[in-house]
Amino acid sequence: MAADPAEVARRAARFCEERSDGEATLETLLEVDDAHETWTFDDLPVDSGTFGELVSRDLVTKVDGEYRVESREGIRAGLTGESVASSSNADDGFEFELPVSLERRTVGAVLASLVFLVAMRLLNAPAVFRDGTILSPGNDPYYYRYWMDRFLAESNGPTDVGLLANMPGDAALRRPLTHATNWFLAEFVGPDVVAAWLPVVATLLLGVLIYWLAVIVTDDVRVGIAAVVLLALTPVHAVYSGVGFLEHRLHQYLWLGVTLVAFAWLAVDIRRRRLQQPDSDPNRPLSAPLSAHLRTPWTWVAAVALGVGLSFSALAWGGSILMFVPAAGYIGLKVAMDARDGVSPAAAVAPIVAGLLVACGLTAFFHFRWGWQDSFVAIVPVLTVAATLVIAALAEGWARLEWPTTGLVGFEVLCAVAGLLIFRQLRPADWARLTERADDLFLREGFTESASLFSADLAVIHGPMSQLGIQFYVALVVLLWTCWVAYKRYEPAWLLLSVYVVFWVAMAAIQVRFAAQLAIPLSVLGGLGLVHLTAWVDLARLPVPFREDSESTRAGPSTAGGARRADTDGGESDPTIILPTDTSTIAYLTVIALIVCGMSLIFVPSLVAQTAHTDGQYEAATAIDDHAEAIDREYPQNFVLSEWPDNRLYNYLVNGEADSFAYANAHYDEFQAADDPDSWYEQFRSDDVGYVVVGDTGASVPENATQSQLHDELGTGGEDGDGLSHYRLLATSDDASAFAVVPGATIETTTDADGPVTVTTEQRIDGESITYEREVEPRDGTLEVTVPYSGEYTVDGQTVTVDEADVLEGNAVDTA
Repeated sequence: MAADPAEVARRAARFCEERSDGEATLETLLEVDDAHETWTFDDLPVDSGTFGELVSRDLVTKVDGEYRVESREGIRAGLTGESVASSSNADDGFEFELPVSLERRTVGAVLASLVFLVAMRLLNAPAVFRDGTILSPGNDPYYYRYWMDRFLAESNGPTDVGLLANMPGDAALRRPLTHATNWFLAEFVGPDVVAAWLPVVATLLLGVLIYWLAVIVTDDVRVGIAAVVLLALTPVHAVYSGVGFLEHRLHQYLWLGVTLVAFAWLAVDIRRRRLQQPDSDPNRPLSAPLSAHLRTPWTWVAAVALGVGLSFSALAWGGSILMFVPAAGYIGLKVAMDARDGVSPAAAVAPIVAGLLVACGLTAFFHFRWGWQDSFVAIVPVLTVAATLVIAALAEGWARLEWPTTGLVGFEVLCAVAGLLIFRQLRPADWARLTERADDLFLREGFTESASLFSADLAVIHGPMSQLGIQFYVALVVLLWTCWVAYKRYEPAWLLLSVYVVFWVAMAAIQVRFAAQLAIPLSVLGGLGLVHLTAWVDLARLPVPFREDSESTRAGPSTAGGARRADTDGGESDPTIILPTDTSTIAYLTVIALIVCGMSLIFVPSLVAQTAHTDGQYEAATAIDDHAEAIDREYPQNFVLSEWPDNRLYNYLVNGEADSFAYANAHYDEFQAADDPDSWYEQFRSDDVGYVVVGDTGASVPENATQSQLHDELGTGGEDGDGLSHYRLLATSDDASAFAVVPGATIETTTDADGPVTVTTEQRIDGESITYEREVEPRDGTLEVTVPYSGEYTVDGQTVTVDEADVLEGNAVDTA
């Protein structure tokens, strides 16, 4: 079979890039091949190693015991960077490239980067796996574990579709896809496996998508590998996707990755076809490249993936419609780019419209059939489709009239504003619900994640470094370049990444929690910047997008059927990763990597460790659970009051109820600052508070505050104080002290003492002995004191025994 000239051109171009003598060798090869029909090794003045490489790269082929060039036309095109026609049918379309290459070194590098990504998500593993218990980091994962357990309790197996149509509680109104996916997987592998490992698996899949996205956009596997490494070293993403951190975010990040890959494939496919198949008749209503783009089945596969990614990301979390905002912004700017560069906006946007229709169908089905999410979640995709059709038709007319596209963009903005006003007028209830959700999303206060990424408290520039790493600033420089490139020429893929990065930067400027979404497209720009930085100091080849005459070199050697196959699906064995061999190059590369990634190597473990729960907290929860089981306290009587960031942890481990921390958020701070913990007993009994956990806040508190009386003095009164009546210590550590709230037994006795009488008992808690002591003033020869512990008390020289039932039932112990 004759060699494809375009494939040979690509191999030749890469041979020249990777060898300093590449061009001279190929020119000599052409001279020898021109002089002979076939020739031998002795006819070519190169060493055996170079000759072996020419053969292994399929630039030279063996014929009847001698050799000849695979394709003279291809090698000449590789040397000059000129376009060359493919011998394959151009209408066959691109392969829908796999995100791996079968070239050995590339496979090894990609696998290594993914292993590194997983390793950085397992930093909390020792704190998560505790004696057969999955101790999820943070507070919110227990909310998702609570709903997963409820789904499992009410389902009849993984095929129970009725459960999805009638979700328990209000699960269908927010994050229904998250709950449904967690439940479905838990039916097969169990809830503990899902709680621990689903975040890691989802992040691994996202890493594959990030690599794929980077290679699609840049033509450079090194950028894909760098992007995965930078994602691994993004502190805020590491926090939200680490082992045990079961949340809606892992689903959101994954489907955002699917959306970006689908958008990018559609953008790059049509761009490459335009470069590789120059339209000979610009007056045709539908150009040959665009026609080929629309005929290939993979275009419509990408369209379906786009619809699934958009709809599923919207159904996975409460801020669902935000996922359509950057998509709509990209579509609006892309049709303007199409109109500017002679691409039919209406035809080019057809696959995107198809994807949006898929999103409409899916969100409408899940909302109207199963009641998932609010109605506006089903309406927003419809509005996006309508807006896309309007602006595509507008852009089509604009292009035919040859008006400046700047005016088109301005008109699109006016149309968007008008559309919102019309929606507000026609659907006031949906608008009210939408603004309510927006307020809930953006105006929450008192949470660490609600601060701005550029907070003045962190000197503005420190926030991005601590949350995203120094790569944030590297990526910003690349962002300026991508915006400029998209402005100057037809580069829809760079436009896509620019729009998404700018949007999520704006969101992160409002609340830092959006920085993790930002990390996904940002990692691609950061990877490109890192590779370019190594090339800038002559330590690596220049990334493909930055090479000289990129318009021709990226288009010339590639073809519709074979472009980048070596990079993405292993169709060729050309080396795509060149390993440095000299010590100085390795040292310089290491220094650059440490400059860009070094801060993240500090911030990632630090931020991840902050979400882990301590041994003391785990022991407190275990002690409470053991006590509740021993005395048969069930929910709601075994509710645990604690500081809200840990409240779901304690309640999930003790009673399985972790739906809300509202009570803790409303009452704990007031309780902690109060000076008389016993005065809260009646309210606790009324509100079914069975336990309290007080920890070290690190702040200075008054000596008589509850924080000091319980955590520092353990409710015993300390050296100068008086013990408490209703708080029974169960466990204590530097981090947390756990108490059972009990009625207490009332010791009643007579005494001849004229002054205060000391009531004491020794108790062993966690193997340690504590002394509980009360100073009681007799009244008319009678002494009454309420105590929270059972056991033997010394009262005015006599021993009084208090039974456990007396403490739990509030009985009086009369020794008179």
